[in-house]
Amino acid sequence: MESEINEKKGAKEYSFWGQIFAAVWVGGWNAFQFTKDILNGTHIEVTDIIYSGIAIAACFSPVYVSILFDKIKAIRFGDKE
Repeated sequence: MESEINEKKGAKEYSFWGQIFAAVWVGGWNAFQFTKDILNGTHIEVTDIIYSGIAIAACFSPVYVSILFDKIKAIRFGDKE
């Protein structure tokens, strides 16, 4: 039990939380901007919505790439587990 407490956190865990923070930041900032535009009576451009979606997806692209490389490695070299 004590070893679980003293266990170091790996880069994957920090990366995971960093990606979640970035996605929440981008989503929150865009929600704020869209709300401000709606309250001012201006319209929201479609490109703003598309770019915000791309930015949120880009936050998680390292996870997708890592999963893809793990699958390629498992196919090429076989599972070591």
